[in-house]
Amino acid sequence: MLIKGFGGIFWRTKNLDEIKKWYSDVLKIEIENWNGTIIKSHPENDTILSFFSEDDTYFPTEQQVMLNFQVYNLNEMIEHLEQMGVSLAKEKEVGEFGKFIWIKDPEGRLIELWEK
Repeated sequence: MLIKGFGGIFWRTKNLDEIKKWYSDVLKIEIENWNGTIIKSHPENDTILSFFSEDDTYFPTEQQVMLNFQVYNLNEMIEHLEQMGVSLAKEKEVGEFGKFIWIKDPEGRLIELWEK
């Protein structure tokens, strides 16, 4: 394989300050002055690249990309989200690949949180 790993995720936003604050407060991703951060991979973290057909219903077809963050403890994350007033867009689901929930960022993008 020639690819070492993901180099970054980049997207445009309507309200930069609001998005930076939300990701910092809700997901504890510390956004730096250059409007980004470096997330160091944890040895137990897996980064997955997966393609979906245009009509796949796993996430809304109008959303071209969905972020998935692997978390240490999904129950602790759910407690934190409740304290932050962030509603779940999808209740906890447990399956062969782990435990999952969905939330939405302030611009309505679904984000999947996953405990392996």
